[in-house]
Amino acid sequence: MKLVYTNENRFLVNNAQNLLVASGIDVVLRNEYAIGGAGDLSPFDVWLELWVVNDSDYEKSLRLIADTHGSHRHREWVCGSCHEKNDAAFDYCWNCQREK
Repeated sequence: MKLVYTNENRFLVNNAQNLLVASGIDVVLRNEYAIGGAGDLSPFDVWLELWVVNDSDYEKSLRLIADTHGSHRHREWVCGSCHEKNDAAFDYCWNCQREK
């Protein structure tokens, strides 16, 4: 068994679990109830962990998770008018309001 994913956001870990199970990969969740120890334990020790049962599924699992969680990331863009950097979420320049 190998640890394939952990995150402080339990929703992201559960999303990864659903993705792998739907792909036919056997997984185990660890620390599912460890949040009750928060405060007495290190915050990192209570993060939900996703483990693949078969080591042979490890690489495939990493790729699936990276593809899914990375697919919504976009790059910054530079305004053609004022040359300011803008976050990918903006359709208009924050500085001069020119459209992307």
